[in-house]
Amino acid sequence: MASARSATNERSGLEAASLVPVVLAIGVFGVIYGAAASGVIGPMPAIVSSLIVFSGAAQFSLVGLLASGASGLAVLAVVAILALRHLPLGALLRPRLEGGLAARMGRAWFLIDETAGLAIASGGSASSTLLVAGAFSYLAWVVGTVLGVMGADLGNLESLAEVVFPVLFVALAALTARRRPDVVRALVAGAASLLLLAVWPGAGALGCMAVAAAVCVPGKPR
Repeated sequence: MASARSATNERSGLEAASLVPVVLAIGVFGVIYGAAASGVIGPMPAIVSSLIVFSGAAQFSLVGLLASGASGLAVLAVVAILALRHLPLGALLRPRLEGGLAARMGRAWFLIDETAGLAIASGGSASSTLLVAGAFSYLAWVVGTVLGVMGADLGNLESLAEVVFPVLFVALAALTARRRPDVVRALVAGAASLLLLAVWPGAGALGCMAVAAAVCVPGKPR
């Protein structure tokens, strides 16, 4: 009993720790979106779009297409295609979610790539994980957008995003790990990626992936 409780507490702590960099990354990209969108669609529409859309892929696509002179129909078509990815995500989560139709529809608002990954990998309640992770992610996205609209330095934020992005996926990797050595490897890979970017900023995402692979691949076969 004590062993099971200890394992549950350890798992809950790991999930909470993994949520922090995910929310941080979403907040940083929210600021970038706010700074970019305010110059294309205006400050207030940028904030409202984050309040009622909550989809980085759709919102960045919208801004990019409008900035290039695309028609409203083209924007709607692209956004609709991007939204199709929620169908397999929802199908994967459906067997793991508790509650009736209304409860599942409410939680569907928080269904994004990151929260779906956290909920699927969760060792506990996927419904609770989706709700908690989604609420914090939504708050980070909206607050980030507001800060971006208020005049954050887009150039500096893009540099920060290059650092935060690999950390986001390291956090998801740590959450899906089932053994302590795997968790340690994921964290070491994240630290090594950050060190690489600090020493050689031009390495980018591909450099981080190479370092992470070099750390995580060696080991005893399962």
